[in-house]
Amino acid sequence: MKKIFNSRWTYRLISLFLAVCLFLYVNSSKSTTNQQMNNTGGTNSTTLTATERKTVSVQLRLNVDSDKYFVTGYPEKVKVHLRGPAALVTATANTQNFRVFANLTDLKAGEHTVKLKQDGLNRDIGYQIVPASIKVNIQPRQTVNFPVKVQYDNSRIAKNYVAGDATSDVTNVKATGPESEIDRISRVVAQLNLTQNTRKSVNGEAVIEALDRNGQMVNVILTPATTQVNLPVTAKGHSKKVPLNFKAKNANSNQTYSFKSGTKTIRVFGSESELNAISAFDADVDVSDVKNQKTKTISLDAGSNKVTGTNPTSVTVTVAAEAK
Repeated sequence: MKKIFNSRWTYRLISLFLAVCLFLYVNSSKSTTNQQMNNTGGTNSTTLTATERKTVSVQLRLNVDSDKYFVTGYPEKVKVHLRGPAALVTATANTQNFRVFANLTDLKAGEHTVKLKQDGLNRDIGYQIVPASIKVNIQPRQTVNFPVKVQYDNSRIAKNYVAGDATSDVTNVKATGPESEIDRISRVVAQLNLTQNTRKSVNGEAVIEALDRNGQMVNVILTPATTQVNLPVTAKGHSKKVPLNFKAKNANSNQTYSFKSGTKTIRVFGSESELNAISAFDADVDVSDVKNQKTKTISLDAGSNKVTGTNPTSVTVTVAAEAK
């Protein structure tokens, strides 16, 4: 037995067995470590490469010489489908720090189909613009002046009541649009909305509209777009004519003033007691800016004369100033 343990082959066999055991242990440890690393690496890779899809609605921009051309037919907004890394897509959808545009700079007047483009998207984000292209109508831009006439529904005036002449703070507007639309304009009106059975004078804001010969609205830009309108309304028969008396306001004490107007008398509206109390209508004229002679249009103040309304509501007067 002692000889066996002292044998050289015995030691070799034991060494071989131990080497095999060590080899198996080391390989088993490496396999476990690699499996853990692969699992961890797979999770990180999934996080880094996760994709997100979002759809946003953005304003469509036009690259065009707006001083020369007017463009119609294009949508105000378009949709953009985004796809890419989750963080980038989410941030882009929230900030919308890019633009979608149609480049019309090299196009002439007429109808065109234009492909939409984008500017500002991160290169790692995929995108699809819907619609991908649009049809536009490019026409020469025109601006024309039109007079404004007040329009209202006379059937809303109460029975036995009558409306006087309506006046507007805005007498002319600028209409801007394509040549074809400007040519369609038949009249420009200030639409005054009245309540049913209106019995009192109306002083309110009216929307200005451009209409064609059929009364349909024309698609142009009006400047200004609204105006203040006054419409005197009184009972029938409750009116009378009175002489117009001009008075200097903010006068220079070293000057005397004379007034000349084509309007000598006006019609005033009011109750019976109000009409009995008035024999002449006093119209104040601001003369602070009159040095020699000046023609002015002044509004007639019904309230200060204690009546409901006047017809007309404004008059033109020429003021002459002379040194005392």
